[in-house]
Amino acid sequence: MTQIKVLITGGAGFIGGNFVQYMVNKYPMYDIFNLDALTYAGDLTKHREIENKKNYHFVKANIADRKAMFELFEKEKFDYIVHFAAESHVDRSIIDPGIFVRTNVIGTQVLLDASKQIGVSKFVHISTDEVYGELDFNPTTFFTEDTPLNPNSPYSASKASSDLFVRAYHETFGLPVNITRCSNNYGPFHFPEKLIPLTISRVLKDEKVPVYGDGKNIRDWLHVFDHCTAIDLVLHKGDNGDVYNIGGHNELTNLEVVKTIINTLGKSEELIEFVVDRLGHDKRYAIDPAKLEKLGWKPTYTFETGIAQTIEWYLDNKCWWEQIVSGEYQNYFKKQYKFEKD
Repeated sequence: MTQIKVLITGGAGFIGGNFVQYMVNKYPMYDIFNLDALTYAGDLTKHREIENKKNYHFVKANIADRKAMFELFEKEKFDYIVHFAAESHVDRSIIDPGIFVRTNVIGTQVLLDASKQIGVSKFVHISTDEVYGELDFNPTTFFTEDTPLNPNSPYSASKASSDLFVRAYHETFGLPVNITRCSNNYGPFHFPEKLIPLTISRVLKDEKVPVYGDGKNIRDWLHVFDHCTAIDLVLHKGDNGDVYNIGGHNELTNLEVVKTIINTLGKSEELIEFVVDRLGHDKRYAIDPAKLEKLGWKPTYTFETGIAQTIEWYLDNKCWWEQIVSGEYQNYFKKQYKFEKD
């Protein structure tokens, strides 16, 4: 019997990395290929516990490299593609939109061409709720799969474009696809430029925590482990061509998230420093995951249990994140948040 081959792009990143570990451990009968270009946010140390397993393979390559992708796809004849690889930080997209177009749009189109060439059984494209734009503060309004795409940042515009390419390859060429759109993720191995790991790492060092604007922007938080189980379900049982929203039912303001972390760690809220708001900063994201729940998925983490576990993980794994929050990243951090003093 031929072993099923699964290519996971962006598997050295945060969500992709957690999904690689999930798949390697849950499906020993699958060959799991982790493809990553190892840019600034890519890290393979997270995979030390699985790197010697027979069903795990790493490939260093850029998804926008057409020649490399076609050679890899022709050689391995993948059954499933789960596509995470993307530039994902909104702040960086405001500084340099071009790289987001190259990776998120052109890279996705290259993967679609390669998938079409070999006839994959399923292409799952991992997207974001940010493609829908923003919601007002009415707690009864939510993003659904039918919400029109209305991106407001270069990042979300690049993801919306890649979503449309995936849809077009399904409609035009019959490529079997699914698109998933998730709310904000958090959990182990989150790169410390995003809100939760940034706050944890800085609070532990008694450093100021930047909060954009008045901190009242609302996000729906999803634990990365819940996200992994949702993607697994869509990969194996999602209806061909369908979009599935994945949300955690955990809406909080950014300020509430920061204060929760500070109070959990027993530190002073005086560490909070309000900074000039992000350009085009969406007010609120909130997902209605009813369609996916009908397929059989439910989140298992409340924000209270999930954030406690996440903080504990960062306390236990200082050696991982301390080596990251240094060097060039620090230069970026100071430039981005424009602290007068650090």
